[in-house]
Amino acid sequence: MFPPRLGCSSISFRHQPLPEALRTVRELGFQEIDLGALPGVCDHVPYVLDGAAVDRVAADVEASGLRVRSVNGDVGDLNAVLDEEQRTGRAEHLDMLLRLTAAVGADALVLPCGALDHEPIRSLEEDVRTVAAELTDASGRAAAAGVELWCESLHFFRLCWNEDRAQRLADELEGTGVGVVMDFSHIVASGGDPVRFAETFSDRIAHVHLRDATAGDINLSIGNGDADFASGLQALERAGYTGHFSLELETRDVTHEQRPAAARAAAGYISSLL
Repeated sequence: MFPPRLGCSSISFRHQPLPEALRTVRELGFQEIDLGALPGVCDHVPYVLDGAAVDRVAADVEASGLRVRSVNGDVGDLNAVLDEEQRTGRAEHLDMLLRLTAAVGADALVLPCGALDHEPIRSLEEDVRTVAAELTDASGRAAAAGVELWCESLHFFRLCWNEDRAQRLADELEGTGVGVVMDFSHIVASGGDPVRFAETFSDRIAHVHLRDATAGDINLSIGNGDADFASGLQALERAGYTGHFSLELETRDVTHEQRPAAARAAAGYISSLL
C-alpha cells in the first residue's frame, strides 16, 4: 500500500476499459483515484453522459473499492463565445458531470483553463475574464451539487499555459472558492518553476498532479524529465499543503505493458518524498 494521500489517475491506464483500469490501480496498491472524463484523452466516462452512463460508471467505481478524489472533466472551451443553444448544452453537460462527481463520492470536479490554444479568441484580458466567469458559475453549480470546483489553472496546451496567465486567472477568481490543481509537468513544460508555483498559489492549491516533463514535453515518466519533485514537494509542505497527490502518468516513453511497473516505481519514489 502506498500513502493514502497518493493516488493514481485512471488516465494513467486510459488504454484499458474502466473496470480493468480500476483493477490495475487497486492491484498496484493505491487506495484512491482521479477519474478521467476527458473525451479523446481518456474515455473512461462516456462522451454522451446521461443518467444511465453515470450509474454505470458509479457502479464500476463502487465495485473497485477505490475512493475518488476528483473527476477530471471538460465542458468545452471556456473562453469561447456561445450562442443560447450552445450555452444550454454546456450547462446540461456540466450538470451531468457534477452528478457523476457526487455519485462516485469525489471531492471535486476539475475543469480546464480555456481552449486548447495559447492564442485568445478575442483579447487575453477578455478571454481570461470569460474563463473566470464560467468557472465561477460552475463553482456555484458544484456547491449546489454538494461538491467543489477545481481548475488546472496552468495547462501547457491551453489558454492559461504559463505562470503569468495562471496568475491572471487567479486574480479574476479571487474570492470565488475555485481551487487550483497544480501539475508539475505542465509547469515544467512551460518553463516555470514548481517551487515558485507552490509558493505563489499556496493558499489556493487543492490538489496536485504528478508527471515528469522537459521544456515543451509533458509526457514523461517520473525520473525521465527535469521536474524537481523533492524541492516542489518540500515547498508544498512549507506552504502548509495538506491535500492529496495523484500520479497522472499519461506518458509516451513506456509501452502499455510497461505502465504498471512504471507506475509502481513512480509511486515508490514519490512515497519516499512524502
